[in-house]
Amino acid sequence: MDKSAAAKPSKQLMSTLPGDDVRQIMWRFSERYDLQMVVQSSREVARGVVANLVANGARNTHDWTPEKNTILTAFDEAGLTQVFMDPEDGGFIEGPKNLALGLVAFELAWVDGGAATSSLASNLGLSPIHEKGTPEQRSKYMNMAVPPQPGEDREIKRGAFALTEPLPFVGVDTGVVSGKLRIDSWEEGQDPVFQVEKRGRFITNMGFADFVTAAVDSDDARIKGSCMVILEESDPGLYDRGTPTQKLVHQLSSTRDPAFNLKIPADRIIGGYTIKDGVIIPNYSHSEIIESVFRRTRVPVGIMSSAKLLSAPEPIIRYHRQRFRGGASIAPGSPRFDLGLQQKEDCLQRLVDVWAAGEAGAALGFYSARMFDDFDMIEKAKEKIFTEQGIKGRAQLKVFRKVQKDALEYLTMKTQPAEEQDTARMQELENDTLTQFLIMDSLANVFCPAGKLWNTGHGATILREAVSLMGGYGITEDCPGFLGQKWMDAQLEATYEGPEAVQRRQLSITMTNELFLFQFRQWINDLRKIASTHPNSGACTLASAMHLWLWTLEYLQQTNDADGKPLFHSSRHGVVFPFADALCWLLASRCQILDMLELEAKGPENPMVAEGLEGYVTFFSDLCHVQAARAAGEVGRICAELAYGYHGHPQWEEEDRKHCFEGEDLDALDSIMPGIGSYGRSLGDTIETDGAHNEKAGPCAKSCRSGFVKLRARLDVCLTGSRLSKDRAAEALAQVMIPEALDYPR
Repeated sequence: MDKSAAAKPSKQLMSTLPGDDVRQIMWRFSERYDLQMVVQSSREVARGVVANLVANGARNTHDWTPEKNTILTAFDEAGLTQVFMDPEDGGFIEGPKNLALGLVAFELAWVDGGAATSSLASNLGLSPIHEKGTPEQRSKYMNMAVPPQPGEDREIKRGAFALTEPLPFVGVDTGVVSGKLRIDSWEEGQDPVFQVEKRGRFITNMGFADFVTAAVDSDDARIKGSCMVILEESDPGLYDRGTPTQKLVHQLSSTRDPAFNLKIPADRIIGGYTIKDGVIIPNYSHSEIIESVFRRTRVPVGIMSSAKLLSAPEPIIRYHRQRFRGGASIAPGSPRFDLGLQQKEDCLQRLVDVWAAGEAGAALGFYSARMFDDFDMIEKAKEKIFTEQGIKGRAQLKVFRKVQKDALEYLTMKTQPAEEQDTARMQELENDTLTQFLIMDSLANVFCPAGKLWNTGHGATILREAVSLMGGYGITEDCPGFLGQKWMDAQLEATYEGPEAVQRRQLSITMTNELFLFQFRQWINDLRKIASTHPNSGACTLASAMHLWLWTLEYLQQTNDADGKPLFHSSRHGVVFPFADALCWLLASRCQILDMLELEAKGPENPMVAEGLEGYVTFFSDLCHVQAARAAGEVGRICAELAYGYHGHPQWEEEDRKHCFEGEDLDALDSIMPGIGSYGRSLGDTIETDGAHNEKAGPCAKSCRSGFVKLRARLDVCLTGSRLSKDRAAEALAQVMIPEALDYPR
């Protein structure tokens, strides 16, 4: 036995599944009692009312039934309907609520994605009003949408959001809207009355929505551009909910294709309007409102898919351990009775991959949610400054072009040693709202689409792996944990609020922002430092993958393909889209490592966590290493394909032959270097005196991208130890204690 190995103490393994105390630390709400109560309320609804509906077959119909409607009542009674609201509108959480809504989505999606969607869709219907509505609109509709208090004689009103159109793919482009707005009547001295025609497609909550926020375009010379309007069921005209969509998934949410032809008062334009020279000018176009709404509401949808992944390990472990029980020859206490399928390495290691992906997705989602909580505050301060100065639209871009230099200066100063910093200037820039907004905006514009794209897209792929780990049981209606339904639901979540192409399109533009890339480079340095103290975290692997990604970006931006066309162009989706995918892998893995470090740092402060902290940190660190290695593999593959794949293969022509060996030269060298002739010919790129050569496409491609080769080789070497981490994580799964039975349905 190796004495050094024998003397090295083994690491403590995780003994029990991580509970709320661990998650509160990792996702940064251990000091937020209000959020902890929201989690408990959401869980009670999810694992009670919702789980029983699923278990009793409520998903087997497309109609919105009275049984399904009990979900909405449960939301109201548990206080989940009010989570979105500000205190002055009937809510109970002060300040931004992105993290709160993400936690609600997580708990509901742990059981059923459709139920989570019903909750989120109600908030989505209100979001245009909340973000850009007039004070009067906000007060009216927010108060309508909270449950009546004791003594109030009213019914709660629920909303829906109608953006997508009845034509395929139209919803991909926010510049195209088929809903029409025109003036029905406009008497002198009176506000105009509008006629709205709108057809919606795949509209969630439409089976019970009392009002709809809808995107429309002007169909009247007296109205300029597009806007969003509020439609109420009581408005004169047609308010047709449409027939239920024949979905295969998310049956615990109501989805229909409605049609509207209504007369509405002018004060229903969201955000209000002005009149200039007899023309009505909405204060916000529909695309401005959508941008403000979607940059936040995409985050909890991504979290939903990660919740499904993290809900999978417990039922899978239970299934594996019980797989062979009941056989006459399987005695209690024997390895086969206690471990079942877990006696073999394959099922354990595949489950490690599932868990690692779930952790990375949740880390990315909750990191984004916390970021938007901070961003919301500074965005409101920015809006206040521009409103006071009367700066609107494109004029804001002109201001930010000047602020960009200040933002870069601030980021540069932050990387300097404290003694070298200009303290006064540093403080000035820290207190400058526009500077700080621009920095955070550069991150928000990347993290929002990245989380939605990676969590739902890769999450759906990994959920298939989770289902397969249940064998045939995984695709049965009574599969523990409803894993089959969750897998199918994830396919729809990837299309919510813009399909994957929309997210990739946004990333292809925002990921080249100079401010984002500056911070990205700093993350590489930070990860190197983390690796020096946490060598088994995968931080070094991730840093090397990020370095390769950066090099490839710069290369693609400066290089043309074999036909002389630029490689990196916003319309060249074959390049920028997969490159955006590569970035998502990196962001998710980094967030996962940060969560692990937070647990290690704050865990000792919680007595419930401290006792088993070493085991948790070891396990989560191993998952980080596994995921970083997977991310490195994906990034390396994508970058190699893009760096080499757009160059033509060398041919047996004079220009390409100049790098080949000449047969007569090799023969001449062989007299002084015996064997060089046969060695050179074995490489396959030799031209003989008569022009003969090996039968293949052409000489092997010679890399002129030596920088890429070095970085790729370094990245491959950085995978050292990642499989040892996977072995250790698998060992933890083989001995971790789990409850006797799932706590849902109940």
